[in-house]
Amino acid sequence: MSNKHGNLSINSDNIFPIIKKWLYSDHDIFYRELISNGCDAITKLKKLDLMGEYDLPDDYEPKIQILVNPEEKTLKFIDNGLGMTADEVEEYINQIAFSGASDFLEKYKDKANEEQIIGHFGLGFYSAFMVADEVHIDSLSYQKDAVPVHWTCDGGTEFDMSDGTKDTVGTEITLFLNEDCLEFANEYRAKEVIEKYCSFMPTAIYLSKENAPEEYETIPADEVTEKDKVIETIVEDAKFEEKENEDGTKEQVEVSPRTEKAKIVKRPVALNDTHPLWTKHPNDCTDEEYKTFYRKVFQDYKEPLFWIHLNMDYPFNLKGILYFPKINTEYDSIEGTIKLYNNQVFIADNIKEVIPEFLMLLKGVIDCPDLPLNVSRSALQNDGFVQKISDYITKKVADKLSGMCKTDKESYEKYWDDISPFIKFGCLKDEKFCDKMNDYILFKNLDDKYLTLPECLKVEEENTDTDADSDSTDAAKDADSDNTEDEKDTRKPIYYVTDVQQQGQYINMFREQKMDAVILDHNIDTSFISQLERRNEKIKFVRIDADLTDSMKEDVSAEDLQETKDALTETFRKALNNENLKVNVEKLKNAEISSVITLSEEGRRMQDMMKMYGMAGMDPSMFGGDQTLILNANNALVQYILENKESEHVPVFCEQLYDLALLSNHPLTPDAMSKFVARSNQIMLLLAK
Repeated sequence: MSNKHGNLSINSDNIFPIIKKWLYSDHDIFYRELISNGCDAITKLKKLDLMGEYDLPDDYEPKIQILVNPEEKTLKFIDNGLGMTADEVEEYINQIAFSGASDFLEKYKDKANEEQIIGHFGLGFYSAFMVADEVHIDSLSYQKDAVPVHWTCDGGTEFDMSDGTKDTVGTEITLFLNEDCLEFANEYRAKEVIEKYCSFMPTAIYLSKENAPEEYETIPADEVTEKDKVIETIVEDAKFEEKENEDGTKEQVEVSPRTEKAKIVKRPVALNDTHPLWTKHPNDCTDEEYKTFYRKVFQDYKEPLFWIHLNMDYPFNLKGILYFPKINTEYDSIEGTIKLYNNQVFIADNIKEVIPEFLMLLKGVIDCPDLPLNVSRSALQNDGFVQKISDYITKKVADKLSGMCKTDKESYEKYWDDISPFIKFGCLKDEKFCDKMNDYILFKNLDDKYLTLPECLKVEEENTDTDADSDSTDAAKDADSDNTEDEKDTRKPIYYVTDVQQQGQYINMFREQKMDAVILDHNIDTSFISQLERRNEKIKFVRIDADLTDSMKEDVSAEDLQETKDALTETFRKALNNENLKVNVEKLKNAEISSVITLSEEGRRMQDMMKMYGMAGMDPSMFGGDQTLILNANNALVQYILENKESEHVPVFCEQLYDLALLSNHPLTPDAMSKFVARSNQIMLLLAK
């Protein structure tokens, strides 16, 4: 071939500024592109051998070599793939083809199963000019009597091409780095980038410093292979010690056998795992392998709770492993990582088009060769196919969780506290996921027993069969004033606790009446139970301090207590200097309880919503969510206040009773707590006199 000088066939006058500033967001990605191209060239050569169109040498070892040379400011990428002829360089490089893979597959589609190959010397090659002032290509094609080709370009639109000197099949690309990108010729920086993008590429990748002195290692002589370069053989003779026998005689006893070792040139170690765990069948993987892979990929040395191995061939090809890590209590602090691969080539972390938002809380890897990537492989094109992949992943996660609940509920319960925020968030974000998980959401009751939603309703029905039907229905009515009359009558209340310690008095009242409640103490629960109510028309969640059920009260009519209520309302409003205070009087079966605070379920959720939107200081009564002070007419202190309204001590007792009721409902403000402590001391002084 004669020397050739020409212009690159491109639409733009100068494509390189576009490549540098727009096509790729991260400059280090050129490593991925050039190594991927080498892997593709090797894959094609092996396929030609498989089809009988080329004979690979018996000792053929597919590999990518990267040589860094910080002194010369160069980088070399060397593969032993199928190489290129001058005509192919003209087609794939000079014309800046987007992909040579399509032509290759079209040519051989009838001779072998199509295999997804990510490009071949298309725009990916030109990512080299993001970091290099000049690029050289030396290539020798596998074709018979092929002539090696040498190609150079200095980052403009002109190139030079001539016969080369390469004498082995494959391609060598040399980058002459610009001054701003010399870091990429640093061996440690190169290793970091390769491990970021290429940890699981299907061809072994080796990194070394060009012209570095040879390094050596010593191995047992019987482990030397034909590929090892032996420098010397080291023999250590057996060692003996004299030992005295019982009869006084002495003999030489061997304490160390003869050994023979070989000093060899240090064997190169590939930076990547060419057969990552997700490419294997789940039946061939052990628990320890899953855990080891998790530690290696995510640098997380806490064991994952469990995992899901995705393995699908139809209607699309998708493999991967999703891990459920041991997560923090608060949803806001959870941060997962799901790495997306295309034929073992790393694309990006947490691509939201493929990974449903709620799955971002997990850690894992997903490899889908069928993903429709744009030219830089860094973003997904809009495609309905992507949604199908997302739906499949969601379904597999729901199937795993529901299956575990059905077949191994003991383990499911053990994991529940860790995975519940993830499942609840998933239900809020994904209707299909929620449909599948509805009956497999667990609720922990007051006895630390886990119940599903159907089991919660069954417990409630059993209470109804004994004597609690009318009581529960009344509570549900009070808590859901906006529902129609029919809905009020049919909705079953599921009582819940948000703070076991704070609401201890209410819990004791429930226990006395042999009633149960579930614990919902996560900050996602308010939104979650609202959604469950919308999707399950038979239930209503009611916090245990939303009202007092009739089972806790004596059977006394409101008319009988009206006079007492009027008197105590006047006394407490005056003592607390609050004319809007809502007061109610009941005869509770437990005479030791003096007062409690109730807040309607609707009012509480309105308060939670106001807090969420930064309106915590607003008056909840504006939205019908005001609280009620309930006084127990059977309590001795309440009776004392009623009978001694004019006593100078009554205002102090009223304030104390009110604060005690508040303390069982929610924490006091710092100012109110200071007054409560001072008042408690004052009352103790009164008793001491």
